[in-house]
Amino acid sequence: MNADKITSIDEYIATFPEDIQQVLTNIRATVREAAPEAEETISYQVPTFKQHGILVHFAAWKNHIGFYPSPSGIEQFEQELAQYPQSKGAVQFPYDRPIPYDLIRRIVTYRLEQNLEKQAAKKKK
Repeated sequence: MNADKITSIDEYIATFPEDIQQVLTNIRATVREAAPEAEETISYQVPTFKQHGILVHFAAWKNHIGFYPSPSGIEQFEQELAQYPQSKGAVQFPYDRPIPYDLIRRIVTYRLEQNLEKQAAKKKK
């Protein structure tokens, strides 16, 4: 994959084997369901959704899906995410386990609420 040339989520997804494409397509649909007005883009060479700031990034790796909902998204769902490898702002969903689409949807909803609250606070100033 030549990441420098990727300009859309469709192009990104197309660079992977069919089984991984399906997972990425499902994650994209899940994020879109939770944030229907979010803008799709490529940022840091990975699929990104933005609405009043970044909501989430996601990416396919050799053995897992990387999901990047920022540190606040990880902290808010800490107990549910405890079973997955993670770092401050990222969680890994291994391919050999079911992808938790419902949890992804709830994290995106939470991140959208956070961004909307920040936007509303900015408008009040």
